[in-house]
Amino acid sequence: MLAAPVNPADINMIQGTYAILSPLPAVGGNEGVGEVLEVGRRVAALKPGDRVIPAGTGLGTWRTQGVFPEETLLKVPNDIPVLCAATLSVNPCTAYRMLADFETLAPGDSIIQNAANSGVGQAVIQIAKASGIKTINVVRDRPDLSKLVERLMALGADHVITEEMLRKPEMKDIFKSIPKPRLALNCVGGKSTTEMLRHLQPKGTMVTYGGMAKQPVMVPVSAFIFRDVRLRGFWMTQWRKDHAQDQEGLASMMDALCQLIRRGQLTAPACTEVPLQDYRAALEAAMEPFTSSKQILLL
Repeated sequence: MLAAPVNPADINMIQGTYAILSPLPAVGGNEGVGEVLEVGRRVAALKPGDRVIPAGTGLGTWRTQGVFPEETLLKVPNDIPVLCAATLSVNPCTAYRMLADFETLAPGDSIIQNAANSGVGQAVIQIAKASGIKTINVVRDRPDLSKLVERLMALGADHVITEEMLRKPEMKDIFKSIPKPRLALNCVGGKSTTEMLRHLQPKGTMVTYGGMAKQPVMVPVSAFIFRDVRLRGFWMTQWRKDHAQDQEGLASMMDALCQLIRRGQLTAPACTEVPLQDYRAALEAAMEPFTSSKQILLL
């Protein structure tokens, strides 16, 4: 293994609260990139020197070396940066699928998302920008808000607002220049999500893929009756299971993401590189509030 991030799902698996738990004893980590050193005689698709990422959840990437069945790995191009490859299989794939699978978006359309500084949020901004889709990005207020806004705007965000602003009349000013969003992406829950939903177009869709606030998604009855909004859920692990036989679809997505990386339109999220022996510090940092930098274990 070369590098592996610490994602919220990794922490949840260790805590025993995730939907999938590996049999114990287990190695942590669901994402990362490695280099093939040796292959068995029956391995056809991989060779020494190839770069590979996990094909599914639960591989256990927080390790220096491993022996894996060929079908549990996906080959990625050697010419994309290590940090991009290490963070490719979860967040960018989640962002790509949510933008593609729930609404037919065209250049000039808009989407709104909370947790916009998360790994998925940063990928959504960049993929949407490359497709001509406008983004309204909601973040929590914080002491260094101006720096965060500057960073997200540099990635291609059109608007960055706080959760508090969702409730203010000034939101109308945003929609003077862009249409109301047809798609909302929710990773938080609670009041933030309810307020975000109010700005969705009639017949629009809100997709929930996380619950950082650990609060339920609350939707006014009027949103269903008078605006016919749709609420959906998304989990990348389930998508991979449902499309296990659709290798062409998987390859098409991975190729599209790698092309964006090559063109400089999709970069790795803000990262802090941590040697494996300092894993405790990486785990503690990953659980800190207002974290804007992904912890990457260097293996």
